[in-house]
Amino acid sequence: MMMNHSLKSQFNFYPGTVIEGKWHHNRYTIIKELGFGANGIVYLAQSGSQKVALKLSDNGMSITSEVNVLKSFAKVPGSALGPSLLDVDDWINKGRQIPFYVMEYIEGPNLLTFIEQKGSAWIEVVILQLLSDLHKLHESGWVFGDLKPENLIVTGPPPRIRCIDVGGTTLQGRAIKEFTEFFDRGYWGLGTRKADPAYDLFAVGMILINIAYPKRFHKTSGDLKQLISMIRQKKELLKFEGLILHALQGKFTSAEEMRSYMLQQNQNQNQTQQPKPQPQKNKTAQKRGQTKVVKNNINVSRQSYLKKKKRGGVLETILIFLIISLLYVIYIYGQLV
Repeated sequence: MMMNHSLKSQFNFYPGTVIEGKWHHNRYTIIKELGFGANGIVYLAQSGSQKVALKLSDNGMSITSEVNVLKSFAKVPGSALGPSLLDVDDWINKGRQIPFYVMEYIEGPNLLTFIEQKGSAWIEVVILQLLSDLHKLHESGWVFGDLKPENLIVTGPPPRIRCIDVGGTTLQGRAIKEFTEFFDRGYWGLGTRKADPAYDLFAVGMILINIAYPKRFHKTSGDLKQLISMIRQKKELLKFEGLILHALQGKFTSAEEMRSYMLQQNQNQNQTQQPKPQPQKNKTAQKRGQTKVVKNNINVSRQSYLKKKKRGGVLETILIFLIISLLYVIYIYGQLV
């Protein structure tokens, strides 16, 4: 869901443009555009020595809603999924009042770029972090809605996953405000667009698929069969197949349950990959075998010695007999002479 281009052109401000708040009088100098969506455009801006993200919109209700979301994020204990809110004001430009808000600028590669740079071993790390933060968000009554890799930035070190756009965040039970088709379960015919935790978890499953298909793919049959087929065509997705299918079919009741499933699956795979220890022979048996070999060697040596000794005795007897015979002949010869 994109902002229409005629509306975007009204917010097309050049680098160097200074935005000054009507009420708080804080000044922000535009550096460049960061992105635009259905409800406004976001710029990177400079405020003193600090870089910030500034969002302009022609829809004051949308700005108020997103500001309330950021305030709610700040109240979620232990979570830093979204950016912190810094300022809310109006800007008078050529007689027109434009509402805006300023938030923390979260710098780093998006999720797909990070995995491409660091390797697939990091997939579990960032997805487990994401699920942990989503669980806290869901516990506070919100659903993120427009969850996709473009909105997920990995900061660090140490690596930490953060979100840069809360425009789709919706109170549970209401209709999702903003979504991207590829990550929307309604687009694939696998559920409604009612805001519940399973809506976000479906998107997490599609994010894992998107990592293996960076350019994504078009809907053909547009059902679970197509998605299963795409999963099984990528070797790197096979290890996540069970996890993804559970998420796509809405079988997880919470992000914490999905996180636990992922941890268990990872542990099982690690145990399967470890080489089996070779069985050790009984030490007593080994010693017995060694003793037997020594005894056998001794027996063989003794038999050889006895054989040699026996042969030596026969030769000695023959020699003595020959000497005695020779002496006897000499004696007889002497008597005759």
